[in-house]
Amino acid sequence: MRKLASSSLSTLPSPQMAAAAALALGGWWEQVNGSPEWQDGAFFSLSAAYALVSAVALVQLIRIQLRVPEFGWTTQKVFHLMNFIVNGVRAVVFGLHAHVFLFQTKVYTLVLLELPGLLFFSTYTLLVLFWAEIYHQAKNLPTRKLRIIYIAVNSCIYVIQVCIWIYLGIHDNPLVELVCKIFISVISFIALLGFLIYGGRLFFMLRRFPIESKGRRKKLYEVGTVTAICFTCFLIRCIVMAVSSFDTDLSLEVLDHPILDFFYYMLTEILPSALVLFILRKLPPKRVPGQYQPIR
Repeated sequence: MRKLASSSLSTLPSPQMAAAAALALGGWWEQVNGSPEWQDGAFFSLSAAYALVSAVALVQLIRIQLRVPEFGWTTQKVFHLMNFIVNGVRAVVFGLHAHVFLFQTKVYTLVLLELPGLLFFSTYTLLVLFWAEIYHQAKNLPTRKLRIIYIAVNSCIYVIQVCIWIYLGIHDNPLVELVCKIFISVISFIALLGFLIYGGRLFFMLRRFPIESKGRRKKLYEVGTVTAICFTCFLIRCIVMAVSSFDTDLSLEVLDHPILDFFYYMLTEILPSALVLFILRKLPPKRVPGQYQPIR
């Protein structure tokens, strides 16, 4: 039978073969999307991956705290804590995917899926804030307003998003849901712009340091690699959310797009988080009496 099918396909003209292949692929795609086994496999795999990244962030946070308990809540500690929370929440949500995607009130699903995304934005723009403080200190520029700007931008984003959720909870409006997706795309664009500006500035500033400067090469690698990873992940988020706003076949808030959801979250959150945690795994040096205090 296989030989007969292959011989019949081989007799078809190229355009017809392409159309037949596309039709077969489309049928397979619909079958996968509608399969409970594929759905469970994709979302449970995401849950396990998020749980692993969350555990790594927690272990690293504990190691840092044991190393320098006297520093209090530094930027590094807050960053690892937020990674632990974001990935932990994602692990629980995708572990309960059969319930999360089937809420009768859709806004509950949107909140459970989008809130961790906002926390992910806050977590990684914290790196932008840290780099901005380093850059401003090196250039003898004021740093006091940087944290105010960070808090103000994040506060505005959460307030706007909560208002959208409240409105959707009262009125299930497709237009407002479209605005919500575009808003998330804009947030991602803001994040990638921040990494491009301050990651790029810090990278080129480090390149101008003398070659023999201690740790110069390692810091160049660290800043350049993290900038590239975060810029890429937020660029993918920006594009996918913008496109899915107008194409329901690319919607991420439904149970029957398991493969799309798997690759989206793997490429935009799990892999970037794992890589950044690995790159920033070095523990801070132990405090020496009279030593200069790091940015906190």
